[in-house]
Amino acid sequence: MGLTDITRDPIYIRLQPWVVILFYAGTAFAITTHRILDARQILLFGTQKLILVVSVATAAFLLDYVLRTILPEPFGFLATTALALWLAVALNSWLDQLFHFYPEATTARQAAFAAAQRESHADKLTQSFREVLKGWGHSESAMILSGGKGSLTGDGVMVPDDGLVFATMRQLRWVTPERLARERPTPGREAVLKFIDEHGLGVFVIVEGPSLTALIGVGVAASRRPFTYPQVTQLQELASIIENAIERSHFSVKAQRAEQLATVGLLGASLAHEIRNPLVSIKAFVQLLPQHYHDPVFREKFFHLIGDEVMRIDRLTEQLLDLAAPRVYSAQTVDLNAVLNSTLELVAAKATDKHIQFLTDFQADPSLIYTDASAAKQVILNLCFNAIQALEARPGDRWVKISTHNLMDRIEVVVADSGPGIAPEIRPRLFQPFQSTKSSGFGLGLAICSDILAGLDATISVDPSEPGRGATFRIVFPCQA
Repeated sequence: MGLTDITRDPIYIRLQPWVVILFYAGTAFAITTHRILDARQILLFGTQKLILVVSVATAAFLLDYVLRTILPEPFGFLATTALALWLAVALNSWLDQLFHFYPEATTARQAAFAAAQRESHADKLTQSFREVLKGWGHSESAMILSGGKGSLTGDGVMVPDDGLVFATMRQLRWVTPERLARERPTPGREAVLKFIDEHGLGVFVIVEGPSLTALIGVGVAASRRPFTYPQVTQLQELASIIENAIERSHFSVKAQRAEQLATVGLLGASLAHEIRNPLVSIKAFVQLLPQHYHDPVFREKFFHLIGDEVMRIDRLTEQLLDLAAPRVYSAQTVDLNAVLNSTLELVAAKATDKHIQFLTDFQADPSLIYTDASAAKQVILNLCFNAIQALEARPGDRWVKISTHNLMDRIEVVVADSGPGIAPEIRPRLFQPFQSTKSSGFGLGLAICSDILAGLDATISVDPSEPGRGATFRIVFPCQA
């Protein structure tokens, strides 16, 4: 209307309906694609695009200035355009991750796979997946409930597997508030609607695995837009990835627990000898006590022996219980020599019974490492028992040697034996599950040791096989956090 008044040309007033249509079409496009109805979303999106435009424009200007001096103008222009486009794509992808924007399902899947590869502990894994879901849904909240028989738990929420919410989700597979509002109300649908309203969820899906079921929800989007069916399909794909990763984490914990109990079982027979010897001494002194009670030398010797032997039994049982107790490993500063000495106490009886000599060469000084003492003890015990089992049927000189020495900011522990060594064809996959050279066992010990150490920033490796040389394992522990 302003242009018509200035130019006195009626053509502009005829364009007014098209201008209005284009304006609203552009507004609708912006709302549906960029979700700009939220102030925080506007700020983040605007900041991202501003950084992208300024960075690419600056880079293009500098590239054009440099390439003009070394290339003819057409080639310089093409090279500048190609490099600027490549930079725009790479920078835009990086900014999407920085601002937690996952506009495409592919990007979200890649983020979920990266989290599954990066984390192994169930709690950290769930937290990483929660961040991926919040970025994918442009939401401030996400919920992951998982479990087997009984109930599904997570985020302080519990859903029993015999309740209406669980049964209805198994029937519907996915829900949004809009879907529940459209469909015929039932007690189950009303229970699910109440649940998602209480937790501010905009979409809720269920995924079932062989031994684990997961309920996964994403909060209402910042734009307040309902989630569409294509987005529900994307979330179901992400939920499958999340369920598989959490299930694998649970299996890993169970395998570690089984291997831990197997180690405790091996220790049981060994410790029986260690505990029986002091008990025999105590029994003998108790039987002689009535006859020599008035002998002060006998009484003093009796009191000292009772105290020492009971303390020895108490120390052995405490170590056994500590090893058997389920726990989450956490690193702290510990004395490596103390860990190794207490470990050798536990295997000494079994080694003596098999006529195997244990040698030590602790050169590391200082010997402080940053790890979990129980985890380090379990790994060393596993290697010691493997060495004993490898040497049982070997004739001649049989020994296991444990040595330590300092590296730059780490300490290396070497466990070597005089056994048959590791076959060359097994060595590349030695730390993978179900790889064993023994007739008994499942071949999980070294794989679990590797996983435990990886979670504590430590490493384990085996030296290449050499004729006439036994197995040599090297464990490297960090000295600082």
